[in-house]
Amino acid sequence: MKYWIFSILTAAIAYLFGSLSTMLIASRFVFRTNLRRLGRGSAWLSNFRRVYGVKGFIKLALVELVKDAVPMILGGILFSSGGNAEVGRALAFFCLILGRMFPSMYGFQGGYATAAIGIGAMFVSASLGAAVLLAAALVSVLTRYLSLGTLAGAVALAAIGVLVVDSDLAVKLCFFVAVLAVVRMIPAISRIASGKEPRLNFVKDISYKFDEKI
Repeated sequence: MKYWIFSILTAAIAYLFGSLSTMLIASRFVFRTNLRRLGRGSAWLSNFRRVYGVKGFIKLALVELVKDAVPMILGGILFSSGGNAEVGRALAFFCLILGRMFPSMYGFQGGYATAAIGIGAMFVSASLGAAVLLAAALVSVLTRYLSLGTLAGAVALAAIGVLVVDSDLAVKLCFFVAVLAVVRMIPAISRIASGKEPRLNFVKDISYKFDEKI
């Protein structure tokens, strides 16, 4: 009976935390300004880098890490009494990604959750998380499509999870996370095929300098 209660509690909290906007939290409590005003997509990336630099990205990454870590730590603690901490973290992982990709408070229109997939995988297994983050980062950089990076991370999660995760239930939950990612990326793949998907821009934007008074 208690594991049903723990499962419901873990799932509800993880979905809630996944639904929370990292951008909104960082804007309100860390940067004290609305980061959405910097634009969208590559424009946002370039503007954020110009204004806040590497330290800004580190702060934003820490907000993401803390937000995603809380439900998985809780899930691990709740399920640890029966020796199933790995399952508790995997359950929280799945519900976190579900909330991140399909948040009810935003009309079920969420983000790619690339970083969250890597962080969640890390809590299930350090080696799994490293593989997922590496695959996602490598493909994102090579193709300049974040959506393809997310897909690569999902494939690594499903393929390597079978090899390094001990619990069968945790393996299945990781597989379900990968399925969620694939479903979420279908519209992005369609946009890539039609040439409408925005690409990441790693070139430093200096166009703002032309607006400066001489």
